[in-house]
Order: sequence, then C-alpha cells, then structure tokens
Amino acid sequence: MIEASLNYLAPGDGAPQVRIYPPSSGLPTVQTALAKHVVPIRDARPEARSLRLDEHGFELHSGPTDFTDFCDEPAVRARYYPDVQQRLERLLGAHAVVAFDHNVRSVTRSARGERGIRAPADQVHNDYTERSGPKRKLEIYAAAGRSGLADRHVAFVNLWRPIVGPVYDHPLAVCDARSVALDDLVNTEIFHFMEDDLVQPRHRGDVQSVRYNAAHRWYYVQAMQPDEFLLLKCFDSRVDGRARFMPHTAFENPACPRDFVARESIEVRTLVVFDER
Repeated sequence: MIEASLNYLAPGDGAPQVRIYPPSSGLPTVQTALAKHVVPIRDARPEARSLRLDEHGFELHSGPTDFTDFCDEPAVRARYYPDVQQRLERLLGAHAVVAFDHNVRSVTRSARGERGIRAPADQVHNDYTERSGPKRKLEIYAAAGRSGLADRHVAFVNLWRPIVGPVYDHPLAVCDARSVALDDLVNTEIFHFMEDDLVQPRHRGDVQSVRYNAAHRWYYVQAMQPDEFLLLKCFDSRVDGRARFMPHTAFENPACPRDFVARESIEVRTLVVFDER
C-alpha cells in the first residue's frame, strides 16, 4: 500500500464545468477548483480474484492482445475494437457489446503536442451521470443501427490497458464503489474540443466530479503490464443494489522509481447490453 495525493472537487457553490482542449492546441484544460487529499491506495493484485464489477465497480484481468498500432485511430477502431468487444462478451456474458470511443494517453507524447494523444486525467471523476448514461445509450444505438436493443438493461464499461510497461508514473487509481455515497458525486458539464475546431466542442455531456470522503477505498495495480487490463464500470441502468458508478483518476505515484518507462495507455469505452429488459 502507498499513500498519494488525489485531486477531488473543492468545496464550493455553483455547477462545476470542465473544458478539455487537445494538447496540440496549447490551451490548458479549464476546470473548477480542486482540493488535494492524501489517501491510502492498495495494490489490487492480492485481491484480484475476489474483485467483481457488480460489487466493486472494477475488475483486473490478464490477457495480452496482438494489436500494436494504438496511435493509428482507424486501425484501433477496425481491429482493436472487435478484440475488446469479444473479451467483454465472454467475460460479462453480454448479449452484445458496442465499442464506440477510446482515449490514448501519454505524458510525453501529449507534452510534445502529438495529435490525438491526451495526458492522463488527474481529477477524481466518473464518466457518466444518471442523465447522461441513458442519453448516450440512445446516441450509440442510433449510430450503430442497434435501436432494437433500446429496451434492454445496459452498462458502460471501459477497458483500460497499458500500451507499454510496467506503469510506475501516473498509474490509474480506482475507487471501490461500495465505499462511495451518492452525495459524493456531483454532476459536471464537460466539453471536449478537437484539433479541427477549438470553438465548438466535438462532444459535450455530463460527468461526475467527486467530493472527498474519508470512507473511499482506493486501489491501483502496482507495475501494471500491457498483458493486463482493468474493467471500469461507469454506469449501470439496473437499480438493484449493484455498483452503478465508479470514481477513478490518474495520480502521481510517490513510489515511482527514478528509472521508469513513461506511461502510455489506451481506454476503450463500450456499451454492454444484457439479456434482461
């Protein structure tokens, strides 16, 4: 276990908002005030066999991929998305899985302004809200021609994998969903701008910022390798006591050795469709 500082939403009034620009633009991310809190973060590996997506909101798995062209966006969509979909269908017993978006993150590549590469997200957050989850589901169905599935229960699950490893700097921290109270989650408007238009956002929606709570129980994977991956559940339409939202963030690792390989990672966002209606 280590202790590290995480960036939570600072106390205050008003609706928080985030505006994210591509690194190549030279424009900084605009966000509401944050407050640093030092928290214990446990290594997930000793507990990996007991972690459950429906209980903890995340799972750790081993499984390499033959795909290597992670900075080639068309190739990722054409060849890596099917790999992710097949894994999740198998692991989650899903009726269908639709991979619809991804982020490649690299501290060094982002600092050089490489197109399509973002820095690790270092604010505690969750990707969807009670409002944005159902809205995004319908948008994805329409784009994929799968509107006939609209009456089924769904979950938004991200598959996060290192591209190079081991990951020591800026690892991903995930919060046990059972330790999170609904009052900790604050709806936040988010705007994503792309290289071709810095005035009108390409994507806009709602995410959840997170207030500090000493009860939060954090995990990371020490020295995570490219043949491992994390599943993160960011929304579940089922309201029956299972995990529905799972905060997560990158963080500066105080135990990072001086000789390390800079983190590069890919996170694919998917809509997981279940048989239940």
